[in-house]
Amino acid sequence: MDLLELFFIVLGAAVIVCYGVRLLLFTRMLFPKMWFPLSKSFFTSMGEWAVVTGASEGIGRAYAFALAEQGMDVVILSRTKATLDQVAKEIGASTGQRVKVIATDLMEDVFSEIEDQLRCLNIGVLVNNVGMLPSFIPCKFLECAELDQTITKVINCNVKTMAKMCRIILPAMENRGKGVIVNISSGVASIPFPLYSLYAASKVFVERFSQGLHAEYKDKGIIIQAVTPFGVSTRMADYQKTNIVTLSPEDFVKSSLQYIRAGDKTYGSVCHIVLGWLLQCVPLEILYADSILLSLQNYVKKRRHPPLKVTL
Repeated sequence: MDLLELFFIVLGAAVIVCYGVRLLLFTRMLFPKMWFPLSKSFFTSMGEWAVVTGASEGIGRAYAFALAEQGMDVVILSRTKATLDQVAKEIGASTGQRVKVIATDLMEDVFSEIEDQLRCLNIGVLVNNVGMLPSFIPCKFLECAELDQTITKVINCNVKTMAKMCRIILPAMENRGKGVIVNISSGVASIPFPLYSLYAASKVFVERFSQGLHAEYKDKGIIIQAVTPFGVSTRMADYQKTNIVTLSPEDFVKSSLQYIRAGDKTYGSVCHIVLGWLLQCVPLEILYADSILLSLQNYVKKRRHPPLKVTL
């Protein structure tokens, strides 16, 4: 056996091992209860309180309920006090846990006031859920209505708010040596996504920021994870009918919490894991073809309900 033949044998073996490991890691995600088990006291062991932004409806509301059901008291933040009060009443009635309401516009400079209201709480979990989709109907960047204002709103809501809330909550977690931070990104951040360019780019920040923070603080006992769902039936998604791909907020959150110990990023459910894998396997030249983008626009227009405001 000459040297060149040996080289190709070793190279082939390395490729097989590499793809075997990747397959194993992929299959682990299909069985989270087996690979990433959580004790019944996992969340309460992190701290007494959970903080959830954008908690008046949709995914945020579902996280607030789910964490209260795990025995945590919850702080819920959003703009509409009446809606928050109703959510707080329902959580208290169904779980018996305490609920603190903070009605505030997170796109404004309100973070010093929020920090004051959270200062004395033993916060074990933070869910940064609040987000804004500029338009449910896909459109090119320059065709977005009120573009200058939209740019500012998307960055403030999807980027600044998440970073500021981490800045407020993370120091106490570091001091205690434990905590969980969940930052809600989006499946569209898996690739550069035409017609949702601004939104997708803002969610890439969420993903990369979360992964960087996790690397910085995992040795301190803190889990920081980006959750990147595709279809969830919320106001932002125009309340699409639930099916195998589009999940209810409650089903998605229940599934995503099983992946808390799965690393710095998760799609949150088996069907969305498969979708993410498929999306990244398709050549971008195909996805970016004009006919495909036009078909996407037409498909969304046909499926949408009567116009709804999409800022959460």
